[in-house]
Amino acid sequence: MSKAILGRKLGMTQIFTEEGKVVPVTVVESGKNVVIQNKTVETDGYNAVQLGFGEVKEYKVTKPLKGRFEKVGIQPVKFIREMRLAAPSEYKVGDIIGVDVFAAGELVDVTGTSKGKGFAGTVKRHHFARGPMGHGSKSHREPGSTGAMISGHGGRVLKGKKLPGQMGHERVTVQCLTVVKVDTDRNLILIKGAIPGPKKGFIVIKNTVKPKKK
Repeated sequence: MSKAILGRKLGMTQIFTEEGKVVPVTVVESGKNVVIQNKTVETDGYNAVQLGFGEVKEYKVTKPLKGRFEKVGIQPVKFIREMRLAAPSEYKVGDIIGVDVFAAGELVDVTGTSKGKGFAGTVKRHHFARGPMGHGSKSHREPGSTGAMISGHGGRVLKGKKLPGQMGHERVTVQCLTVVKVDTDRNLILIKGAIPGPKKGFIVIKNTVKPKKK
């Protein structure tokens, strides 16, 4: 079964290995993931498991979600994600998944929502080259021509054109990161390197789909 767990990013720090080397790590608060629903090919057309994580006040939960939690007999949670599986889930509704599902040395893929950086131009957002910087130039950081030079299309801007706009605040996955340490007492997972999202942002940790590092 593919392994996955939900968590919350707390921030970055560094730890020392037994050899005295410094390792930069991201601290993730996880554990206490509750299984909300199991989906199978027979009932839903595919295999998946829905996990929930994070405390939330009852008055902040919508009525449809509140009724769903009451139906399965679990406390409301704030963060819900569905994990696709190759085979039916081994967990039952109401089971709790802890941080011990992962161990030090394992490789994982981490998915989160990147930090929002506001409105940005093409140079910053898409790494466009600048135009001539002389006094006579009127195109220093402009995106340039956007018209479609295709017969029958006129001056229409085609979909997918790289233009200024909102930068960041999008789903990002960083693959093949190493789990450095798992603290079952404090429900913490220490992952080597940086992961997407701001502090207190919700993330998803899965075992990697990439081949193992040498």
